[in-house]
Amino acid sequence: MAEHTPHPTEIAPGVHRLGDRTVNFYLVEHEEGLTLVDTGLPRHFDGLRAVLDRLDRTPEDIRAVLLTHAHPDHTGLAERLRRAGAEIWIQEKDAAALGDGPRGGMRHAKPERSLLPYLLRRPAALGAPLHLARGGAFTAPAVEKAHSFGAAGLPGTLPGGPQAVPVPGHTPGSTAYLFAERGLLFTGDALVTYDGLTGRTGPTLVARGFTHNSAAALASLELLSGPAGALVLPGHGEPFTEGPRAAVERARAAGRH
Repeated sequence: MAEHTPHPTEIAPGVHRLGDRTVNFYLVEHEEGLTLVDTGLPRHFDGLRAVLDRLDRTPEDIRAVLLTHAHPDHTGLAERLRRAGAEIWIQEKDAAALGDGPRGGMRHAKPERSLLPYLLRRPAALGAPLHLARGGAFTAPAVEKAHSFGAAGLPGTLPGGPQAVPVPGHTPGSTAYLFAERGLLFTGDALVTYDGLTGRTGPTLVARGFTHNSAAALASLELLSGPAGALVLPGHGEPFTEGPRAAVERARAAGRH
């Protein structure tokens, strides 16, 4: 897929999809403040700034950053935004990996498979890790301070009242975020609609070359099927408009790969 950053789009009222054609992160507007779900790559800062400028806002207006997990394509701007005043939130099982720098996610939760079989079968798969490297994923600063949460979930004081949905498997602390009143379900890499290693499109699990425990990831899909009618917003690929249940059924049918 092309690496050029597209013009950021408002995909639902007050919800902006940022990043590029490979990596997604999202800005959610609320009267109580702005929230980011994930932070993309360091190279994405200009795109984020462009959206904020159109909204007559600044990075200092971002109150909270909700990280779905600690992989570097989701955490690239986290420390920069923390220094601007945002609270960084992550599930406690991924907190240590986050603090260990951009390579910590793979060290703390080693993928099930080597990348080699994917590269041999589909040489274009090399584009995924190269894209991350070119975007600065592996040289971003470590997050010096973050708020972690466990079974009790997120505090109710965050803008929009997001709910944390634990979906372990891709990483131990992989988490989806549900904004129930807005009908939004951010799935991170627990369920995507594009996999750069396999080239698959449509609802699917991330390939085992980037997943820590694919059996757990498959089992966790059921936890995403509850909020009927929500717009599914993945970490990679296009939004899915047919609702979480349909997304989960299709991902389950695709299986592990």
